Order: sequence, then structure tokens, then C-alpha cells
Amino acid sequence: HLVKCFLKVPFLPFMAWSLIHAGWMHLILALLNAHDWTMRYVTKFSTEVFSLLNSIIYFHKAVQELQRAHNDLSFAAFLYAIIGAIGTMLVAVFLSIAEKWRPLFHRYVRMGLAEYAAAISIIIFIGMPHIGELASLDRTTLHVSTSFKPSDANRSVFFVQFWRLPVAWIFAAIVPGFIITVLSFFDHEVSSIICTSDRYGTKKPGGFAWDIALLGITTALCGVLGIPPANGGVYNTSSNLSFADCGEGLLPQAPLHSESLMHIEKEETFISVDGEEKVEYREVRRVYEQRWSAFLHAGAILVFVSPPLQRVLGLTPTSVLAGLFMFMGEQSLSVNPILYRFFYLLTPASEHPTLPEDVKGYRGVHIYTVVQILVTLVIFIVTLTKAAPAFPVLIIILVPIRLLLMTKLWRRETLRFVDAWACRKGTPEDDKDLLAGGMNEKDGLNSRGPGVTLQTAGEQA
Repeated sequence: HLVKCFLKVPFLPFMAWSLIHAGWMHLILALLNAHDWTMRYVTKFSTEVFSLLNSIIYFHKAVQELQRAHNDLSFAAFLYAIIGAIGTMLVAVFLSIAEKWRPLFHRYVRMGLAEYAAAISIIIFIGMPHIGELASLDRTTLHVSTSFKPSDANRSVFFVQFWRLPVAWIFAAIVPGFIITVLSFFDHEVSSIICTSDRYGTKKPGGFAWDIALLGITTALCGVLGIPPANGGVYNTSSNLSFADCGEGLLPQAPLHSESLMHIEKEETFISVDGEEKVEYREVRRVYEQRWSAFLHAGAILVFVSPPLQRVLGLTPTSVLAGLFMFMGEQSLSVNPILYRFFYLLTPASEHPTLPEDVKGYRGVHIYTVVQILVTLVIFIVTLTKAAPAFPVLIIILVPIRLLLMTKLWRRETLRFVDAWACRKGTPEDDKDLLAGGMNEKDGLNSRGPGVTLQTAGEQA
């Protein structure tokens, strides 16, 4: 609306150039191996805020779908839409923990239910409205194309004629291209960090630069085709875990894929008992580091975007889509440490877990958690305004705020307890301690003066 009505510029060519600019910016980031020198200074403070923001956005999208249903449907159909949305989420959540149903069902049955919980729930609630008296209710379904041509009546070909945009606006499109690059890069990096965290036990090295290069190519291609950039439709090659999730954002999907690939392995360890070395086997949970699941997902997506099978997607009620959004938000929220620290705010002090000796009470932890929540809400409100395209910049600003400002407002021990580097071991406070220790050691050597050097030289002589 801003581009077409206010700037008086044709939207699709301008969007195409924005995504083309974003494409070459991604490639430059990949060539410069930007992951190593950008994410190096990002802490979990920022990634947790970004993850929480994505969860809120998913819940908000679900509410928007239900609001549209309220406007378009009868009251009875709207009430069922609410039931269908909540039911889709609850059934998916229920099936996602099928691994814990042991000894009920065979192990492979439990695995199948857990790994395809969302798909099973969606299929159930797609069929539900066609049963009994529910079939008489009106409903809104996904809008799909039934022919192999652009859905816009003004377009006769799939390719956007981006070369017809005036040169001045081609250069102006660099600004939104930069914003898209920042959002996609940070989104991908955070999702990669989450889905390859220590709890997943990944062993193979990451491929962040390859991910960003492929993301840049697909982003530019989306611009040429005149479709929104599917920054979720990229293969995450980090540790040979591939994610072929489509949509605006990888964040909730990536941990879902990692969770579905979790399995139990027996790990051999050597222990010493009475001076004698013995072998001990223990069970550890790791992910299958493979690419087949993502390849099959991508193939299924390609098949279902073909016109014949798009009709099948067209049977999906929008209420089921709202339920899927709620499920994605819940899954993202359930692994976010902010949620568990928020529970501490509601827990009596006598029931709090024991803190490390150097952390003086939960007050600093509580304030830190509240600040994270408030910052997330402020950024979310920004996304609802005309300044929404600039919200990735706010996420980036959190990095220097954490490293420069928050160190003056919280005790070092508290920050060391609640925060850490996102992509490497340790915390900013640990690094400062090491740096201070090195400086003190250097000062100690210098304070001894040349006498030490002469003595050492004499001893050598």
C-alpha cells in the first residue's frame, strides 16, 4: 500500500528489485562468512527475545484468521471455527508427546504419531466439517489456484517485468532489500542456533555460509517470480540437518524437525573403579544427522503446489490454519527459557530452585525476565504500525544494549547465570574476566622491572 499509493510506484517491480538486492547482499554475507564475525557477539538475550517475538506473531496470526472467520461466517460456523482451531492445536500437542506413552503401542507407532503430530491433526480437522450436521455449516477454506497461471488477472506471465522500473527506484529498493536481508539473516541464524543446540547432540560441523548463499538465491528468485520471499524455504545444512519448512520464518519449524529426529543412542564411556578401568554404557539422546527427511518434505511441497493437488489444499478450513499457527507458537514458546523464568515469577520464593552461591537472590533474574518480555512486546507493537519494516533493526540494537548497558544495571554473577553467548561457549562476563586476568598478569610482569630480566639473563649465562 505504501509503495503503490504513497510512492506512486508499481509494487511488483519494486518488490522484485528489493528481493534481488537482498539476494546479492546474502551472497556477500556468505562469501565473507558473516556468521563468524556477526553472531560472535550475539547473546541468548537477543535470541530468546526474537524467539518469543515469533511465538507471539504466530498466536496473533491465529487470532487474525479467526477474526476473518467471524466477519465471513454465521455465528454457529464461527463457533465451530474456534473449536476447530483449538482442537487442531490440542490434538497436535497431545500427539507430539506420544514418545512418553511407553509402554502403550509399539515404539515405531509412537514415533510416527509424535513426528507427524501436526499433519495428523490437520487431516482430522479437515475431514471433521464433512461429518454429520457439521456439513451443513458454511466455512472458509484456503484460496488456491486451479490453473497453471498467475492468480493476478493483470499478469499473463509468471516473471515480473522488473527491468521497466525507473533507475532511481531501482537504487531506492536497496533500502527495503537491506531490511529484508537483516531479517532473513538473523531469522536463519537464530533458528540454526536453536536447532543445533547442545541438547540435540549434533556432531558434524555447520554450513552457515552455504545456507545464506542458498537463501539469497531463493530470495532473488522469489522477486523475479513476484511472490513473497519464503525465507523458511531454505535447506539448513548446519550439522547435516536439513529443514525444508516454507513460510515466513524458520524459528518454530526448525526445533520441531530436530525434535522429530531425536533418538536414543548407547554411548561408551570409560570409568575408573578402584584403580581399574571399566567400560560403562549410558543412553544419550541425539538427532539423526541426515538430509532425506528435508528432501522428501521439499518434494511433497513441490507436488502439492501443482494445480491438481492444490485442490486438495483448498479443502483446508482457515480455522485449521489458525490451529496450526497456535501449535507452531506453542512449540516455539515451550523451548524458550523466558517461559520458565516467567514461571519463577509466579512461584513462591520457598519453592525456587537453588541458585549458585555468587548469585544474590532471584530479584535480578526476575527483573531481567520482565525486561525481556517488555522489550518483546514493544517490538511486537512496532510490527503492527507503519514502522514494521524497521523492526529487524530493533533486534540488532539489542546486541550492543546487552553488552554495553545491561552490564551496568545487573550484577555480573546474575548476567552470567541467565545469559550466555549464542554461538560459542561461555558468557560475556567470562570473557571480561579472562581479559582482566591477562591484563593483571601482564601488569604484574611489567611491575617487576628490568631486574628480573637481568637475573634471568645471568642465570642463562
